[in-house]
Amino acid sequence: MIAQERRARLTAAMADAGLDALLVYGSAWQIDYLRYAADFGILEGQGLAIVRSDGHVTLYLDSPLEADRAAIDCPGIEIVYAPDLVGDVDEALNRLRNQRFGAAPHRLIPRRIAARAKDINLTDQTTFIDRLLMDKLDSEIAALRKAAHLADEGYKVFMQAARPGRADYELVAEAEAFFRANGVDDNFQIIGVGGVEVKGMAPPSGKRLKRGDMVTTELTPCVDGYYAQICRTLVVGEANAEQRAAHALWRESMEAGIATVRDGVTAADVAKAENDVFRKHGMGQYTTSEYTRVRGHGMGLFADSKPHLLEDVTTPITAGMALIVHPNTYHPVVGYMVLGDGVVVTKDGCEVLTGTPRELFSVPA
Repeated sequence: MIAQERRARLTAAMADAGLDALLVYGSAWQIDYLRYAADFGILEGQGLAIVRSDGHVTLYLDSPLEADRAAIDCPGIEIVYAPDLVGDVDEALNRLRNQRFGAAPHRLIPRRIAARAKDINLTDQTTFIDRLLMDKLDSEIAALRKAAHLADEGYKVFMQAARPGRADYELVAEAEAFFRANGVDDNFQIIGVGGVEVKGMAPPSGKRLKRGDMVTTELTPCVDGYYAQICRTLVVGEANAEQRAAHALWRESMEAGIATVRDGVTAADVAKAENDVFRKHGMGQYTTSEYTRVRGHGMGLFADSKPHLLEDVTTPITAGMALIVHPNTYHPVVGYMVLGDGVVVTKDGCEVLTGTPRELFSVPA
């Protein structure tokens, strides 16, 4: 049902924009554009889809395994196994060259095709698709609510797994097992274990937990193609005064960001609200790219979608968008710390999707 609603919305938007067709790229590292257009979550290789204004979709895949999977998962669209992906799509575009084409994301369109943009009337329509990706349908928000609920439940499992002597990959494995058992087909998760030496989070490396360690994680389960994220920090044993004080700052920052979220603000407004709390406490340098990447980002068909919450991103925030607000960064005394909740933007504020308490958790040591 979500895919059908997306397709109808996409073709209606194409008609409004005067587009006869769209060329959409996808890979495992950029899945959201292709997923929106073709409802296919690509796992390996590359894919290009041509979406016509009448709703017909042709999906070209250069992996035979992916083509076989798409034939089962996507019965309503035309699947083409294309070992010469660029050549086959280029030939298809030649047959449609008298129509007005858009491409997204334009920066990833193969060079051979992009070089012929004027010849085949191909224009950059990345922003056009971005707005559809950001402004959610009611059915999309419903999927995010389900994913957020599972993120809360998954964090309970993660906390139960966090015990001294256990390796970080064991915590990840238990969370992953829970998600898979509850119908989650993908989960983006990173983790950090230790103290002041920890600069951020990463895939598990085999580090073993010990008393006093902070354990940070992002859990991002996917339901019906939609990713919802939660970020939390726990301590093995009792938290010390420095850790509690740092967490209080993180909570103040996150809640300032969430309080700013509403229809009509910008991504920069939300990021500034978070960063101003750090500046107030004399920690403004830890809001820079030297110590942190973003102050949050969009949630949807990709684990890290637009808009990124940064002070130089002026993307308007509108009702129906879904965001994770997280002031995740380094603290010079206690190490890297995370805290973040998923929200859906409303006219007057936002609906918080995640229900896990905003605490610095402690687990038995």
